Parts: sequence; C-alpha cells; structure tokens
Amino acid sequence: MKKLILTAKERCLNYRVKLLEMSQRVSAIHLGGTFSSTEILDGVFNILMKKEERENFILSKGHCSALQYVILNDLKILSEEDLKRYSKSNGKLGVHPEIKNEGLNASTGSLGQGLSMAAGFALSNKKKNVYVVLSDGELQEGSTWEAVMAIRNLNLKNIIAIIDNNDLQSLERSSIATPSIYPIDKKFKNFGWDSKICDGHNTNEIVKTILDRNKMKPFCLVAKTIKGYPVSFMKNNPIWHYRSPSKNEFLIAMGELKK
Repeated sequence: MKKLILTAKERCLNYRVKLLEMSQRVSAIHLGGTFSSTEILDGVFNILMKKEERENFILSKGHCSALQYVILNDLKILSEEDLKRYSKSNGKLGVHPEIKNEGLNASTGSLGQGLSMAAGFALSNKKKNVYVVLSDGELQEGSTWEAVMAIRNLNLKNIIAIIDNNDLQSLERSSIATPSIYPIDKKFKNFGWDSKICDGHNTNEIVKTILDRNKMKPFCLVAKTIKGYPVSFMKNNPIWHYRSPSKNEFLIAMGELKK
C-alpha cells in the first residue's frame, strides 16, 4: 500500500487536533501560542530542514513545546506514550523543552536566550543551517538584540530566525506594550540582516520566503500570525496563553477545525 502523503494544511490540522486532545489531560498547554506557530514549525521540520540539520533547531519560544513534541511524534522520534504523559510528574516531556529528551537540542523557556544559543550552534559548524523560532515578546529582551548584533558581526550567514509575530503577549499586544520594536523587519535590516515579512499561517509562503532569502546574510522572517488561530473563540484572546479548554470548548474547537 502506498504511503499517504499529506498536504501542509492536512498536517497542520492533525497537529492542532492532537494538541487539543493533549489539552484535555493537563490544566494548561499554551494553546494560543502553539496554534499561532503551527505552520511555522510545519514548514521548518517537514520541508526546509534536512534530517542532519534537526540537531541545529532551537525552539526559543519554549512555551509552545507541546507543538514540537507533536511534530517529533509525527516523525517517529517521540512515542504516543510520551505524549500521553506530557507535563505529568511521571512523564519526561515538560511544559518547556529540555535537552535530555530525544529530538530536543536546547533547554528553553527563559525567553531571550534562544538566539544566543543559535549563534553558538552556527559558529560551531558554518556548513549547516541553524533554525531558531522566537516569540515577538522576546524582542523586549536586551539579550536578543545583543545576539542580533553579534551574529552579524561574526558574519553567521547560516542562521535563519523566524519570529512568531502574533502581537499578543500574556496580557496585552506587543505593539501597545512595546511599540518601539516595530517595524521588526527594518530593525533587523538596520543590524545588517536580511529580513522579510510573510503570512505565518501559510506554510508554502513561509518556505518560499526563506528559500528566496539573501544567503550572504543572516535571515529573519517575521511571520504574521494570529494567537489561537483558527479557532473562533481563541483568536486574539490572551486567556488561551494559560488555560486548557473545558470539555464543551474542546468539542466546539474540534468541530471548527474539522469543518
């Protein structure tokens, strides 16, 4: 029997369904941020990143670790049993990634450190691309901008940073709390990076924009996303940074995803 090849849209649907199922076993899973990052991680893991480059992936946005676990499960690196024990006291997969587990290359979750780690990875082997996914909230951290400057000074052309720009932090919009980080793409260009903006919920556009980058510079993709996408009552609602859906909310969300 031929192996079924799924489209990006089908993969992302499956990932969101699995995340919703996981949410029914824990009190909080950061669904809003995991849903906004789904197409980003799908494009990186399933299309862009070669198998030998997986050891160079860093999820700086550590609070959406559940999404990375689901994708690693899809790639047969983590088991179904691992997912069932996510965030449990007897499970090995925590709310934030830990380097001790299969497929995870960095312990993250303390925001603002991932890009510096990526610089070290890129410096150690300039022949391999290093992919790092950041939240836009991390742009408030001085350590992020120190890394941006150091990466250009070291001419690390093999770094690809993707910012999940959902413009929504735990309590309010980034553009209201810290408007000076905008326009993000121009800030990176001023540090000597190549930078572009794209639709963060379109896997093909994400992939094409990254492939078309200027390979003589480090690259930053500003992926415009919606926190909680595509579930109607989750979109742009900061409460889904914290709590898991009730049984009724779960059923409504599943119904919307499977329309």
